[in-house]
Amino acid sequence: MTGLTLGGGYGPRIGRFGLALDNLLAAEIVLADGRMVTAKHDSEEELFWALRGGSGNFGVVTTMRHRLHDLSSVHSGMLLFPFTEAKAVLEGAVDIAASAPDELTVQLGLVGGPDGTPLVMIAPTWCGLPEQGEARLAPFFRLGTLVAGAFDAMAYGASLAVFDPFLVTGQRVFMETCWLPALDSRGIDAFIRAMATAVSPGCAIVTHEFRGAASRVPAEATAFGVRRDHVLVEILASFADRSEPRDERWHRRWVQATLRAFSAMALPGGYPNLLTRGDVERAAKSYGRNVDRLIRAKRRYDPDNVFCSAIPLPASPHTLAAE
Repeated sequence: MTGLTLGGGYGPRIGRFGLALDNLLAAEIVLADGRMVTAKHDSEEELFWALRGGSGNFGVVTTMRHRLHDLSSVHSGMLLFPFTEAKAVLEGAVDIAASAPDELTVQLGLVGGPDGTPLVMIAPTWCGLPEQGEARLAPFFRLGTLVAGAFDAMAYGASLAVFDPFLVTGQRVFMETCWLPALDSRGIDAFIRAMATAVSPGCAIVTHEFRGAASRVPAEATAFGVRRDHVLVEILASFADRSEPRDERWHRRWVQATLRAFSAMALPGGYPNLLTRGDVERAAKSYGRNVDRLIRAKRRYDPDNVFCSAIPLPASPHTLAAE
């Protein structure tokens, strides 16, 4: 929960309630000099700004205080359609999402089916008035030939388990990520071409929406750098831990080739929570106009770079220490 929040925190309610970090009210943190401070709007405000997007690069967060939302239930679930209908289904889902209110968020994906053939995945979540849920989700059933799936009213926590059937323990996973301004016809074509060359059923491409309340937060309000509507893309390749070295090479190459296919249409950088320590240059682009302020905050609160999160800051430890 801490890493999710401090790095961003996309989710199915993002249109209505924003990122997880937009709902952070305060954080108790142990700094590099041993002090324990509380960062919030009226105390250690610069640290509070930096934590919301800069992650664990400033200290050890021991306590967090979040804004809660009373949500008795959501309407959610997953629908699966044939890969042969991928273009029509994905374009139809994008059209529905384009005119949807903030209470509807739609996750799209291409995933490996039980027999190895890719399937189109549509996973919407309605978090508005419960009596409107069934009507809001009904159009998704008409997008194509339904292979499996259903929607239902459920507790929000239960809705998060919708992807559990696709998770297998003991698997190795290669992951890459990028941001697209929107999932248009060009992006959908790239999705389909990538999955047509998938090297195993463990390959998948999944999206997360960024819209509504999250986009209405000013870019300078938190360290998180991209406050425009966009689509987060996760490129995943999982395979057995004891696979042959060639399997590792094939999966790694597929992930990298898929990322390159999106490069011409992608926004600069990428979601910091999904970048690696070697992605310093992409991290710098991810923070946009906030990059210089974030570096100054690092120098102020951790000048010797005692804390180094898995999320890379947009400057190397050597540069931070030297300057």
